[in-house]
Amino acid sequence: MDQLKSLLSFTQKQQTNLGFGLIALITAGSEHIFSVFAFKCPCNDWNFVYGNVCLLVPALALLILSYMLSSKTWKLFTGLCLRKSKLCRLNYAMGFLCVFLQVTTTAIVAPLSWIAVALLRGVYFECSMTGANITLFRRQLCNEKYPHCRTELDKFPCDGTTIPQSERMAVLSIIRAESQVLGWILIGSVMTFAFLLTCTARCYSPISYMQLKFWRMYTNKESAILDSYTAEHAEKLAKRNITSFFDLTKPIPMKSPPRHAWEKISSFYKFRSMDEYYSILHKYVSTCEDLENPVVRVSVRSENDLSNPAALAFVDESKLVL
Repeated sequence: MDQLKSLLSFTQKQQTNLGFGLIALITAGSEHIFSVFAFKCPCNDWNFVYGNVCLLVPALALLILSYMLSSKTWKLFTGLCLRKSKLCRLNYAMGFLCVFLQVTTTAIVAPLSWIAVALLRGVYFECSMTGANITLFRRQLCNEKYPHCRTELDKFPCDGTTIPQSERMAVLSIIRAESQVLGWILIGSVMTFAFLLTCTARCYSPISYMQLKFWRMYTNKESAILDSYTAEHAEKLAKRNITSFFDLTKPIPMKSPPRHAWEKISSFYKFRSMDEYYSILHKYVSTCEDLENPVVRVSVRSENDLSNPAALAFVDESKLVL
């Protein structure tokens, strides 16, 4: 039992890294299944187009899907068309770009995993480069030992050709080696960039390590409790309305946050070292003078909000949960 508790504790502490690892693992598995059961190089003039499409288009689809599945994306873009005047302000635009960069750093995990695994396997790159009509590349790849290479290079990935197998395998091994080199360069570059980005974020953190740890714990708990309480309140409101409809009675009064309150807590929170609040919800309930009618309070502070864009400070890019 103690070992199980230790494992659960470790999983909770490393949930971000485990999540990224799980995404990369699922992507690698999907790439393997596709390359084995669906991918088949045409071995003609379509090699270059087909290989590049199979390498890059799934990565693009995974990037778009990652954006769509991120709650931060919709938190950032919901109502943006009604705030076009704010985007013209430099501070607000910089805050918008900062949050979008944070979303992107998470969204690119899956597409980069697809490209890296595909390059390490080499089948897409092999198909693509055998169809590349680049004279210099074919001249460097082929030599006098392989007389069929330059004219029939696009047929090399396929079996059953008149080209000797030894000639085909010698040329294809060079292409696969180049593909694997590019794959390892991509992995190394991404890991180096992620490490430097994390170091930079931690270096400019306005709070200490232990306070940052507490902040992350608080935001996790607040998000979980907010989801649970929202679902419970929505269920009570729905039951009240349905009961009123079928019993033909006036609904019992129920308090719900007004529209302006929802709007305030839907923005991103910019944390500063002198702040004592750990989220936009924490700040709202602590500073709003009239929680039941915050319209006047919000309108008075609207001009000040323009100078402080709805953005979360880039404190810890590895765990941004707001």
